Amino acid sequence: MSRPHRRARTLLVAFVLLPPLTAASCGDEPSRLTVGAAAMGTVAEIVEASGSVTARAAATVTSPAEGTLAELRFDAGDQVRKGQVVAVVDSPAAERRLEQAARALDAASSGGVPSTGGTAAFTAAQHRTDQRADKAFTDARKAADKVTDAELKTALLAQVRAAQQQYEAASDAAGAALRSVQRGVAGLGQAVNALGTAQRLQAQQAYDLAEAAVDALTLRAPVSGVVQLGGTAAGGTSSLTDLLADPASAAAAGAPAQAPVAGVDPAVPQGATVGAGTPILTIVDTGKLGLAAEVDETDVLLVRAGGKATAELDAATGATYEASVRAVDLLPTTSARGGVSYRVRLTLGKGRYADGRPAPTPRPGMSAIVRLQVRQADDAVTVPASAVVSADGRDTVWTVRGGKAERVPVTLGVQGEDVVQVVSGIGAGQQIIVGGADQVSPGQTVP
Repeated sequence: MSRPHRRARTLLVAFVLLPPLTAASCGDEPSRLTVGAAAMGTVAEIVEASGSVTARAAATVTSPAEGTLAELRFDAGDQVRKGQVVAVVDSPAAERRLEQAARALDAASSGGVPSTGGTAAFTAAQHRTDQRADKAFTDARKAADKVTDAELKTALLAQVRAAQQQYEAASDAAGAALRSVQRGVAGLGQAVNALGTAQRLQAQQAYDLAEAAVDALTLRAPVSGVVQLGGTAAGGTSSLTDLLADPASAAAAGAPAQAPVAGVDPAVPQGATVGAGTPILTIVDTGKLGLAAEVDETDVLLVRAGGKATAELDAATGATYEASVRAVDLLPTTSARGGVSYRVRLTLGKGRYADGRPAPTPRPGMSAIVRLQVRQADDAVTVPASAVVSADGRDTVWTVRGGKAERVPVTLGVQGEDVVQVVSGIGAGQQIIVGGADQVSPGQTVP
């Protein structure tokens, strides 16, 4: 559904005190003037905007390394809880790196610092240790970047940073010991011990990071929700762009950008070969649906958090859903027409049809027309919108006094689609011209 933003003004409640009367002209020909009266009532001002249904959260679980999808424990439509194991990837490359790290750790524990060759041999050994450390940290960081579970990814990257800081301190200590030897302040044995400590620390850290990468091959649900196999569909609905990674983001993260083959399920089956970043499944949390509405800049200042709203969906014709404003974005978005709009985020409630039947639960991405109630006036003096005419840049209403039409300037308040609030100028019960007001002349007889 794509409709332009507009401000709709809708009457909630209005009570007409006097019935409208049709005036007759002097020649007994019916005129097009209709006389009514100002009334007391409630007027609501509505801002209308296009929007779409959003999920509370969603996350695509991808393979952290090259290998085989050894286990796929859930199928499409299954419910999963956050933290549950959803799949297991078998990665010989990751296992091989762990084995290599284990051998390097054993070698470092048995001593790998040359005791002969002087400071030149020592410097060369330290350089090799620094290179191995840099490679281990780089590999670990790349592996962590492939993890889609935000919490696990953060923990892995923090582990890499902490390990790197620890190693740099140990390497600096070894370097300081060497400089002491060169100045004749300390013996080479002290430098050898310092470098040995750095080497053992580097080997242990490399093993720990490789082990963490292997552990990450057991994929867990980052959120609770409903399983959808594979990643998000290319060219999918724009309403999920804030919740699910789009194709460009996936490519930037290293996911393979392969177009699906027509007639073939793009989901990765158990036993299939996967690459680092291959999407395995997507979990969508539909426990609390919302709405994202694009409100024009001319109306957004009227929208307040906590305000009431309703929504209508193309997918549920005739149903009305309750909603409430959760937040209004501070930064704008540019519409397809070049205008400026702001995203309003709402909580979506239950819907009902006009006959009282419950409406179906929407799906994320469904388009909607959202009507936000921005202002309301209770116990207000109201007149039909057709009674208000503009004259010399002012809002005016034609009143009927002694059978004559008299123009009265008025100040308007909340403006509904059919009825508007009059703040000053006339009072409730006062006779006014409500039909044909644009054809009246001052002093014209109104029977």
